[in-house]
This record gives sequence, C-alpha cells and structure tokens, in this order.
Amino acid sequence: MTLGDTLNHNILSALALGDRRTHSAFKRAHISEHAGIPALEYLYRTGIITIEPSREKPPTKAYPSQKLKKEVEKHQISDKVNFMSPFIRFWFSFIAPLHRGIERGEYEEFTQRYMAREHGFSSLVFEKLSIELLRHTSKDDPIVEVSSYWDRNVEIDILAKTASGKVIVGECKYTNTKVNRSELSKLVEKCTRGNIKADHYVLFSKRGFSNELTSLKERTLSLYALEDFTVILEELSTKDIIEGYEKP
Repeated sequence: MTLGDTLNHNILSALALGDRRTHSAFKRAHISEHAGIPALEYLYRTGIITIEPSREKPPTKAYPSQKLKKEVEKHQISDKVNFMSPFIRFWFSFIAPLHRGIERGEYEEFTQRYMAREHGFSSLVFEKLSIELLRHTSKDDPIVEVSSYWDRNVEIDILAKTASGKVIVGECKYTNTKVNRSELSKLVEKCTRGNIKADHYVLFSKRGFSNELTSLKERTLSLYALEDFTVILEELSTKDIIEGYEKP
C-alpha cells in the first residue's frame, strides 16, 4: 500500500503517534510541507487515510491596519488525518518504526512503547466508537455532519449536526475513574470559548458516571457508559468484525 517508500512510512508513523494534524506530522517526520502534501495525497488515494478538514476560520481584522496578537498571527490552521483502519494506525505506531528489532525477535522496545502509549491509542478508538454510537442513537433525527472540533483556543471531541439542524457536542473519557459533573461544566465552557451554540450535550465514559451527574434531569444531556456500546456490535456480522466495518 505504501510502495515501501520511506517518506510514506515516516508520515504515517508521525500521524499515528502525534495529534493527527498535518503540519505537526510533517514537523515530527522532519519533512517539508512541499514534500509532505503530495505524499498525503497519495496515501489518501490509496485509501489508507481520510482527511478531516478543519472548521476553523482564519482570524479577521476589525480594520486593515490592526495588529493581531503574535500567537494568533503565528497560529497555523491544519486539517487532521484519520486512518481507515485502527490496525493500520497500530502498525505505524508500534510495528513499522521498530520492525528491524521485531524481525530479530527483540520485543522489549515494542512492549515499552506500547505500554507508554496504549492509553492515547485506545482513547482515539473510543472516540471513533462513540461517534458510531451517537449515529445509532440519533436515527429519529439523523446525524448529517460529525467530526472533532479544534481551533486555536479549544478542542472538542465531537461536534455533530442533525438533519433538523440541531447541534450536538460531546466528550469521550477513556479513563478508569467515573466522570463527574465538572466534565459537563468544562464542555459547556469549551463551547463558550469556541463560540458554539449547542442544543444537546453528550458524554461517553469507559467507567460510568458519578451519582451527581446521573441524577441530573436535563433533557439536553445524554450519558453513555461502556455497556451501551453493545448495540453497535449487534448490527455487525462476524465478517464485518474480522474484515472491518465501513459505513455506507
């Protein structure tokens, strides 16, 4: 799939280990944007990756001669990249960079790298599964747009729009502690900073939620714990699970 090209491998490993933003992947891989963009286009055409466009708008000046703050002026709007398969992302995170040692039967470095990065790797998988669960539970008002959201001030795991125009925002917590009410407050505050007018809030949690949070009777809030994800598997055949599931 990669033609055995070192540049392709370096970019894929940089994307797999980083924040998925294209410009930071080029920096991590020590390649220029001029060389990196054609490689990304090739990887996109082969179906290894998909591009998640940034929704961020360039800063606007109140008047032509206005001087923007230095951090705003230097900020670079960047798309993000998704791997079509979690296994491919796993491969370029943990196998490809260490393949020579693995071929010799030396697994210690792999084990150390995996243990150090397993949480970050699994967190993104949990986020993608949360999006699938959100799609499943929104059939009465189908999701028509969904991705993560990021700008120079804030990052939100899920920003979705339904067919009726409702805006849904969500956060995914792949942690070993229960999510409490403060996470909802943080999400509301993120929306304020990002100038996002949310109609509904959704929290996804690996370990469930505090009593304080579950006792809230908010019509604009939905909570999903790990056991709720079983509905996704119920719609998949064994073939889908083994070979990979792709939405129509």
